Amino acid sequence: MADRINRIKEVLVIQGKTQVWLAEKIGKSKTAMSAICNNQSQPHLKELKKIAKVLDIDIRELLVPTK
Repeated sequence: MADRINRIKEVLVIQGKTQVWLAEKIGKSKTAMSAICNNQSQPHLKELKKIAKVLDIDIRELLVPTK
């Protein structure tokens, strides 16, 4: 199992949005977005910034705290 690094899936649930919606907004395939939301892969920082902007949240809310 992959380490849990991002909270994108949780934020989408809280906001009532779908992975498909986010994939379309940032120009990713549904498959790639699913892998990101399930922490099987991680977005580049530029993509993370774009996701934060689309979701209208601070980029730090998309990451699992280390402390």
